[in-house]
Amino acid sequence: MSILSGVIGIYSKNRKDASQMAYYGLYALQHRGQASTGIAVNNNGFVDYHKGLGLVNEVFSRDAIDRLIGNIAIGHIRYASHRENKGLSIAEPLAVGYKKGALALSMDGSIVNAKELRDKLEDSGVIFQSNLDSEVIANLIARHHRNGLEDAVIKAIDEIKGSYSIVIMSSDKLIGVRDPYGLKPLALGSIKDGYIMASETCAFDTIGAEFIRDIEPGEMVAIDERGVTTVRLKSANKSHCLFEYIYLARPDSRMDGRSVYRARIEAGRQLYRESPVEGDIVIGAPDSGIVSAIGYAEESKIPYREGLIKNRYVGRTFIEPTQEQREQGVRIKLNALKENINNKRVILVDDSIVRGTTIKRIIEILRKAGAKEVHVRISSPPVTKPCYLGVDTPREDNLMAHNMSVEEIRKSIGADSLCYLSLEGLIKAAGGENEFCTGCFTGKYPV
Repeated sequence: MSILSGVIGIYSKNRKDASQMAYYGLYALQHRGQASTGIAVNNNGFVDYHKGLGLVNEVFSRDAIDRLIGNIAIGHIRYASHRENKGLSIAEPLAVGYKKGALALSMDGSIVNAKELRDKLEDSGVIFQSNLDSEVIANLIARHHRNGLEDAVIKAIDEIKGSYSIVIMSSDKLIGVRDPYGLKPLALGSIKDGYIMASETCAFDTIGAEFIRDIEPGEMVAIDERGVTTVRLKSANKSHCLFEYIYLARPDSRMDGRSVYRARIEAGRQLYRESPVEGDIVIGAPDSGIVSAIGYAEESKIPYREGLIKNRYVGRTFIEPTQEQREQGVRIKLNALKENINNKRVILVDDSIVRGTTIKRIIEILRKAGAKEVHVRISSPPVTKPCYLGVDTPREDNLMAHNMSVEEIRKSIGADSLCYLSLEGLIKAAGGENEFCTGCFTGKYPV
């Protein structure tokens, strides 16, 4: 099993500190997961690695980074699925040995035919050490080793279905692969004497890399001492994940030629056009609702104000694996700025409502701080269906909008009014037509 993650790969001809660049790149990707992290390097033909449970700065000491010497490195961060074992077995990169040597692999996404492939491999005598989809892919690569790593990756990718961005490291090569729908993001950049691949371009900025381009859906990019070569493996209709633009990605990232920040601003503007309401101030739910709130305020001419102060040392409550942890996380994460809230009609803009835990607690906090009214505006449509392709949204019976009407949700969370952005409005804000996966809103999945 593999769900939401962040991946990074570094190739340098001459430098031996690829692990340090991967470390700082993973810092920039920390918002994509907080359960585990790891880095693997090519150390003179051997794969050396360090990984563990927790945040990047918790897992990696200075000694651990200094020990990881090599010119090629891949890294991974992930959050824990609510269905999976939370032990070290979830941590990547996955390092394996096979007939042609050693390789390491990190993956963001979900392989929908992983169980079928695993059963087939186990029937042929393969023994698995984890439930990771990346281990299935590694075994497929090992089976097709005869004509070299690139050919093995091509054949392995031909057997899998799902969403994925994968970085693979051997003793002399770095390979990146993106699924044919472009569901998972992956970008290519340059560093001095080498290249970088990462889930988001914000990782490039952290280490001073230059953005080259997005890796195309269905494309494999291989980097070695000769430079960069590319192969188109599969083609399909583009179906970029809309939830990346709504919530998952950092606003300073660019994905597939689009600014995440600009998409969120436009979503807020469109939200006001569709659902205006009178109020004294507009506030955003930290952090992913803030940019859309600014857009709503700009379009409505209602002043934007800080209304909720976030404890920066608490992570994302959406990705906590249990309900109790999510509720506790909201309580310690947010506090109202009473000077701005007291006796005000507050328009609260958030990116989505999944389970309803966070938004309900926020409204309680605002009421306690003296808000006269709380009007909720959501910069996405109702999330009515689970995601099977890389976002660990819960079963249908745990999705608030699957079980309730908009009015029932409004009453449940305690808002004076509640409106969602239309799907058409969201797609318009994101700047594309028929280029997005809308499965969590419509139940129509590309694969």
